[in-house]
Amino acid sequence: MNTGIFPPPKQRGLLINGVIAVALTVLVVVGFIQLTANDVGPTFLIWLLVSLAAFAPIPFFAYRTIALYRAKYEIDRDSLAIHWGLRVEDIPLSDIEWIRPAEDLTNPLRMPALPLPGALLGMRRHQDLGSVEFIAADSKKLLLVATAKRVFVISPDNPAGLTQTFARATEMGSLAPAEAKSVYPSFIVSQAWESGLARYLWLSALFLNIGLFVWASLIIPSTPQVAFGIQASTGAYEAVPSSQLIIFPVASLLLTVTGWIAGLYFYRRDRERTLAFLVWGSSTLTSLLFLLAVLFIITTPV
Repeated sequence: MNTGIFPPPKQRGLLINGVIAVALTVLVVVGFIQLTANDVGPTFLIWLLVSLAAFAPIPFFAYRTIALYRAKYEIDRDSLAIHWGLRVEDIPLSDIEWIRPAEDLTNPLRMPALPLPGALLGMRRHQDLGSVEFIAADSKKLLLVATAKRVFVISPDNPAGLTQTFARATEMGSLAPAEAKSVYPSFIVSQAWESGLARYLWLSALFLNIGLFVWASLIIPSTPQVAFGIQASTGAYEAVPSSQLIIFPVASLLLTVTGWIAGLYFYRRDRERTLAFLVWGSSTLTSLLFLLAVLFIITTPV
């Protein structure tokens, strides 16, 4: 029997989560432009808060988009594997008690928090099933996978095909005993935290970004103008409002968060952990370079 790969419905979820991520990114860019165009004051503060509020959920929706793009349910004679971003669940077929459509339930399932298409993720309690974990994309194609530990809710694009493949695999029997495996994003974070090098790189990047934000917030009110760029006609430094310095800490934070998430993705596999450390090290170095850039700007005569 060949391995059966059943992806979840992706088109609608990718569109919605991707559009939200892009819209928030555009809002952050507009906020940057407004920050550089306004002097320190109420308008500057409002745009700063808008930019930070728009930036905060970008990694969340970007991760959901990437996770859905790579998501799949894979079944063979030994196990049913669920891959969803950093979340991995490998269930031996011998541990699966039954698989059936969610619509067969007498008491319907309650959707998890923030049930956007393409990202039905999280835990719920059901009065008949007990603990239920959603790893699904489409509420119209839900399948229940019951194990002794809990019930998993998945949504293959072809539910009937997965159910039939499971029935055939069960009839044919397992070729080799499979081990149950559960990997959560939080587990990867805690596992990486145990590494002294990872802790050093994470904390270094964190303190560099905090220091950069604090430093920029102190410079902007006390220094009306700074040298920022060179005029092509004269070759002299161009004086601009010091509020433009806010670009540096925000851009540094954006790159640091992106690098942190990318590093966690690579850290999942032993053979790619060196790449994870390189990404985290690059993020820390980038934050240091932003700090040095601010130092160069404020020490350059206007």
